[in-house]
Amino acid sequence: MKFRKATQNDLSKIVEMIADDELGKIRENYQNPLPQSYVDAFKEINLDPNQELIVVESEQYEIIGTLQLSFLQYLTYRGGIRAQIEAVRIKKDHRGKGVGKTMFKWAIRRAKERNAHLLQLTTDKKRLKAIHFYEDLGFTASHEGMKIHFK
Repeated sequence: MKFRKATQNDLSKIVEMIADDELGKIRENYQNPLPQSYVDAFKEINLDPNQELIVVESEQYEIIGTLQLSFLQYLTYRGGIRAQIEAVRIKKDHRGKGVGKTMFKWAIRRAKERNAHLLQLTTDKKRLKAIHFYEDLGFTASHEGMKIHFK
């Protein structure tokens, strides 16, 4: 597997993967051509040095996974950096083959390379299989997250 920074040419495949699960089908708007909002968001992410939108390619150069790492500078932890992992998705026909575990090991190494003192994530409480997967990787539910959704 090869990990690389996503390009705008990868955007349709990324959004397709993000939309291809029970919650993504509700939240996302995958269509061809993509809505401009995805293109605009990609451009903003791509310009920000603290954002890394990554694709994972198979040996045949097929995009089989994606994730986004955000590096957040804080004053706490003596001015430390937190890494946040989001939008981890694997193409359906590659799930259950160790791709996710490999992706998280890569993300952990990358967070350490950027001198982050921790890697954090949020997950929907409805994603019970994902929660167990994260726990098996060493993540702990140390905080209770809260959100306000704006329309």
